[in-house]
Amino acid sequence: MKIAITTLAVSVTSLLALGLVMLYSSSMMMMDRHTHSEVGAHMLQMQLIWCVLGFIAAMVVASRDTDLVKKYAWVIFAGCIVLSGLVFIPHVGMQVNGARRWIRLPGATFQPSEFVKIGLIVMVAWYADWSQRKMETFWRGTIIPLLLIGAALGPVFIEPDRGTTILMAGVTLTMLAIAGARLPYLFIVVVLAGAALMVSFKHDSMRSGRISAWLHPEAHMSGAARQAEEAKIAIGSGGLTGLGLGDGRQKQGYVPEIQSDFIFANIGEELGLVATLSVITAFLLVALSGWYIASQARDLFSCLLAVGITALISFQAIINIGVVTSLLPNKGLALPFISAGGSSLLAMLIGVGILISVARQAAPARIAGSDIAPETNPFAATKAA
Repeated sequence: MKIAITTLAVSVTSLLALGLVMLYSSSMMMMDRHTHSEVGAHMLQMQLIWCVLGFIAAMVVASRDTDLVKKYAWVIFAGCIVLSGLVFIPHVGMQVNGARRWIRLPGATFQPSEFVKIGLIVMVAWYADWSQRKMETFWRGTIIPLLLIGAALGPVFIEPDRGTTILMAGVTLTMLAIAGARLPYLFIVVVLAGAALMVSFKHDSMRSGRISAWLHPEAHMSGAARQAEEAKIAIGSGGLTGLGLGDGRQKQGYVPEIQSDFIFANIGEELGLVATLSVITAFLLVALSGWYIASQARDLFSCLLAVGITALISFQAIINIGVVTSLLPNKGLALPFISAGGSSLLAMLIGVGILISVARQAAPARIAGSDIAPETNPFAATKAA
């Protein structure tokens, strides 16, 4: 377990360090539209502040027992839903490019949907632990969890934030599958949700345009496909070792949001294939460490917490890198620990703290299959069998 914790900590710290460097590099040529001054130093300063806050939050969470999280699961869940609703209140919520995803703070903005991710994972883990003996039933194992998931993701979907909605649907369905929900029921849910999403896209010109640009980029080179195509040029021009730190050209207005959603392109251009593969390796190590921690968790609740956090980090990294490399249509999701964005960074570091907390309380030894109690970690039961 010490190896898993060390691997997790080193991987996350390395991603954070790279993120701070690349954030400054990608934003050093950006100018404030009002003051006409460089914004790179300010963005780095703000990211450092959020990083420090995240480290403090992670240490506090890591030092606490997961029983405390379990005790206040409903409070955490309700609080996250209330936060997500604040974005719709005039003069509190902030609208950017037609989306209401942020809350105004003095000198900064706050994105509640990042914390809805953590709150929803905690709630699904609590519910599955509470209903573990009835998770195979249609009502207790599928319908009620979907109502909880819908309550959390409904406001996020309306903002609109389709990317986070799809991401968390994948994370929570993974948790339910591991908790014992029947796969045929979950498959039906996926099919119906997919159909509803397609109908939503059909009536959403911006998102349908993104899908069309992904499928037929040659027809949208001056519009929706430009960002992804310029990102591919950035990655390709970097070659094996890159053009050099700070020497990237695509950040000079060619790739919008290169400091956030498309920062992976700047890494590829300035540091090359070696760096991009290192980033992917670091996320793979985080995933392996998380799954191992889940497999050694002392009970079902802790196991599902670890599964949810690991799936969140892994799926979000996969989606972001997939978007930047044009393997997926644009979803607007940050690259964990690297992209600019204080809310995302803080939420992800709290998730890492939860993983360390689960690891700290891991069962010291495997028990015999005949002694497995209903609350036992499902991974442990599988191995023992």
